[in-house]
Amino acid sequence: MVTYRHHSMNTHIRPFALACLLALSLTQARGAAPAAAPAAPRPAAPACLLKPGDVVAIVGDSITEQKIYSRFIETYLLGSSEVSDVTCYQLGWGGETAYGFLVRMDGDLMPLKPTVVTLCYGMNDGHYVAFDANIGKGYGDPLTKIVSKLKAAKVRVVVGSPGVVDLNTFGRVGPAVYNDNLNHLGAIAHQIADANGMRFTNVHETMMTAMKAAKAALGKNYAVAGNDGVHPGENGHLLMAQAYLNGLGCTGDIAKIEFDMAGKATVSAGHEVISASPGHVKLKSTRYPFCFHGTEKDPNGTVSILPYTTFNQQLNRFTLIVKGLTTPKASAQWGKTTKTFPKEQLEKGVNLAAEFIDNPFVPAFDKLMAAVAAQQNFETLMIKNTLNPLSRLPSQMPGDQEVAGALKTIDDRLRAKEADLQKLAHAAKVPVEHEIVITAVP
Repeated sequence: MVTYRHHSMNTHIRPFALACLLALSLTQARGAAPAAAPAAPRPAAPACLLKPGDVVAIVGDSITEQKIYSRFIETYLLGSSEVSDVTCYQLGWGGETAYGFLVRMDGDLMPLKPTVVTLCYGMNDGHYVAFDANIGKGYGDPLTKIVSKLKAAKVRVVVGSPGVVDLNTFGRVGPAVYNDNLNHLGAIAHQIADANGMRFTNVHETMMTAMKAAKAALGKNYAVAGNDGVHPGENGHLLMAQAYLNGLGCTGDIAKIEFDMAGKATVSAGHEVISASPGHVKLKSTRYPFCFHGTEKDPNGTVSILPYTTFNQQLNRFTLIVKGLTTPKASAQWGKTTKTFPKEQLEKGVNLAAEFIDNPFVPAFDKLMAAVAAQQNFETLMIKNTLNPLSRLPSQMPGDQEVAGALKTIDDRLRAKEADLQKLAHAAKVPVEHEIVITAVP
């Protein structure tokens, strides 16, 4: 079991912070399971932090600028979550520390008018050496100022711990030494979140638990933090997305389909029964299961890490419940795949998202993620490569109205283009029609 110590600047634990810590500790304890979902009931999660119309900014260093976990988060929020009416931006910047973001946040972040911000710093703040008090201060002081500024602007914040370095591919200093440093920085981040009444998510623990389990099963050369030991492949980024989606309080209840073999069906919000007959139900869905790619040993895909974490159990429950079976087993066909399940499992509920990796949602899901990728790629061009460096021109050319006018034109055109890409990303989520066929097996 993973335990969490409360790190606070005072001795009075806020009820909000205590509730979040309790929920987080229970959630991360589930993450210790190396394979299938545990039999114990799923613990209560924090309330969903998101509201319709929210503007979510995903902020961090080069790991964020890889635009993988940020892409997973936005795709999940648009396609799968209970609050899909959100706008997302990614503000990753290679090599950045918490101090570096503090310097640029007024110019790069605040014009976006965010209502929710996720923070992921610490990897560079640790300077790739053993932890000491100066490193802690150099990270904690600017992070405190960032969170305080956001709090003053009434922004809801999810403060993430830094992730991990790989136990085998990281070579700058001993992996255990630097992971200890990152763990210390995570404790500081936790303290800062608590002191400001914000949420904390333990990215480090989520990644470390899965990495140890995956390496034990697949071999030490299975990289979770990438070939350089720092920048994860899609497997590690899925773990990061899992930590932040948990921190945002996403419930994971994407679909509940209750089907009676006599031909009756009921569905949860986001789904519609088109037709139902004995053994058949046809549905139209506007909430997608999160979909995965890759092979069982490929660190550059998401499939390989699934047995060693609880993404599907926590965040991706697309549940089919079958009643009225008179045989000990039944097969379920969903898309091109057919699988057989015991009667007891079907009556309790089968998570189709976990059981059917190749499912009818994959083509639509891939189009949605591609639209999100196009939008996030442009945001790097817009914010990091253009608006940020150009923002220094007025101080170098004070009073030059032509420069001021040109800068406004560039700003307006870039933001208009980005808004168009946001619209395309939202429009990429289209209803998916799919059919489930249940056949009794003697």
